[in-house]
Amino acid sequence: MCSALAHRGPDAEGSHHEAGVALGARRLAIVDLAGGRQPIANEDGSVWVAFNGELFDYPQLFRDLAARGHRLATRCDTEVWVHLYEDFGEQLFAHTKGQFAVSLWDAKQRSLVLARDRFGICPLYYTEVDGWLLWASEIKGLLASGLVAAAPDSAGISNMFCLYAATVERTCFEGVKAVPPGHFLRVRQGRTALVKYWDLEFPDAGAERRMRDPAPLVDELDALLRQSVRRRLRGDVPVVTYMSGGVDSTLLTALAAQEAGQPVPAFTIGLDGAGKDESAQAAESARYIGCELTTRRLDRRAIADTYSALVRAAELPVVDTSSACFLRLAEDVHGQGYRVVLSGEGADEALAGYPFYQWQKLRGLMGERFARLFYRDNKSGLLVIDRDGTRRREPFCAWGGERTTRQGTYEVVGRTRESLFSAQMWDSLRGYSPFDDLGLDNERLPRWHPLNQALYVDYHGQLQGGLVSIRADRTSMNSSVEARPPFLDEDVVEFCAQIHPSYKLRGLREKWILRRVAERVLPRGFAWRRKHGFLTSFAKSFLQTDRPAWVDQLLSPDSLQATPYFDLAYVARERQRQEARRRAPLAFLAFEMNLATVIATQLWHHTFCGGGLADLPVWSPPALAQPRTAPSTIG
Repeated sequence: MCSALAHRGPDAEGSHHEAGVALGARRLAIVDLAGGRQPIANEDGSVWVAFNGELFDYPQLFRDLAARGHRLATRCDTEVWVHLYEDFGEQLFAHTKGQFAVSLWDAKQRSLVLARDRFGICPLYYTEVDGWLLWASEIKGLLASGLVAAAPDSAGISNMFCLYAATVERTCFEGVKAVPPGHFLRVRQGRTALVKYWDLEFPDAGAERRMRDPAPLVDELDALLRQSVRRRLRGDVPVVTYMSGGVDSTLLTALAAQEAGQPVPAFTIGLDGAGKDESAQAAESARYIGCELTTRRLDRRAIADTYSALVRAAELPVVDTSSACFLRLAEDVHGQGYRVVLSGEGADEALAGYPFYQWQKLRGLMGERFARLFYRDNKSGLLVIDRDGTRRREPFCAWGGERTTRQGTYEVVGRTRESLFSAQMWDSLRGYSPFDDLGLDNERLPRWHPLNQALYVDYHGQLQGGLVSIRADRTSMNSSVEARPPFLDEDVVEFCAQIHPSYKLRGLREKWILRRVAERVLPRGFAWRRKHGFLTSFAKSFLQTDRPAWVDQLLSPDSLQATPYFDLAYVARERQRQEARRRAPLAFLAFEMNLATVIATQLWHHTFCGGGLADLPVWSPPALAQPRTAPSTIG
């Protein structure tokens, strides 16, 4: 199991075994390079920890622990966990800030705690099979045990056609679950219980922080972002940044230079005919900041050639082709000897950076009648052609009695399943709704401002299920690089949640207060650049005449027949219509996305569920060893 995660921790492997339990760890050495080998125990060996990630406030935690009489054997943040557990038990998460997946074994109580950070930056999976509980940072670790067979979860695959992300617990592998962000799994006396220790909260509508003069709020966000960057510059290895042409990553790179006292190297992507190229803006920003900039240039074919490796790293059918670019960019970071990079995930969810939020505001101005008209038209097939009318239709307000604009987007693209899914696939879903799996169970949701409701949905959906778990963690850790997103600092997120929505979205200008902070360290033109989003075209890479041969192999009748997901005739028909561009723009976009998901799903199945669908590599576990006790690994 540990060997399957060697890419996450190439520097060392360790394990602890006792009756009934085994902990294993692969280490990527960042703090206390010589002394931080894992697993680590407390003073009397009664509490053990295996840990992936970082506790960014570890210097203060060390001082606090020493003041309470603990004897510290290392300078590594891993050791903090066992002593915090001694002091606070399962309440220790109130004292931790950072990104983490952690397993804590209490030998005296014969109990286990598996926990994940508040935003799901570090992945953590588990399964129960034949009386064994197994857990790992990636599903490949579970498959490598020899106890878990790779079988598809139909609902998890269906989610990718609506949400384009994994949900908080469900994966695409049958029987394999994720520990949700802000939760821990307690295992004691043969029973398991999932416990929520944190959830994002917003003030009631009208009770948000608001000032006549916003300058003090700008000051506060400035200070919090600087604190967040300082925390994430900590360690015994140098830190670099990802920088596009946008304000988020440019501001982080500028703040990193100021807080480090010198410019830090930056890495960016240049696109040659595969999407909007922002490398010129990134180069302009780098010249102003004074940092060295490495640019990885990619064309359509290079992105397509990376896709198999991306799906293998992500362990799900990824549709975000930009993640393929980050997979290659992380190779450059690793190739230059770096192992920590600051990344910009989380700014759009904290401060309303996506067009969806602008649509949400416009919908509010136009009133509910307009939204219901859109819903009615979509339902009748005017926007997306369906197969059999209104079956499997979600309610107008699917989330706690509320509706956000993102739901409308999910509905449009989700309707394409009517044409693409096979009867066998529908039978296996048995009325399942992807909306039920997003973990939107906060009873206070109806009391929040509509914009904050939309932000909450995206924190639980696209952010944790796609951006941080795939674009940040999987693409970087595939090359033994740790990505640290400063916008997902607990104090930054809390501040952004409490301020009035007008500081996030002013008029239709997104991230207004962040741009005010950026004006202080960047030229005004940099701070107020229009958001474009980092997008690459799936259609150009995979559906045009110069597409890779494996696309046709995956979509061949034999390959489609070999998997249980899709209707052969409808996939062929929709592919022809898509290539001929014979449909309205919105429907064209929806089917482009979901034909991409068909390809990605076939590729995922080929990679993990037996191969035979295309001339592409498959994943196979390292050589198996006979397990002595319940195996597990964190890495």
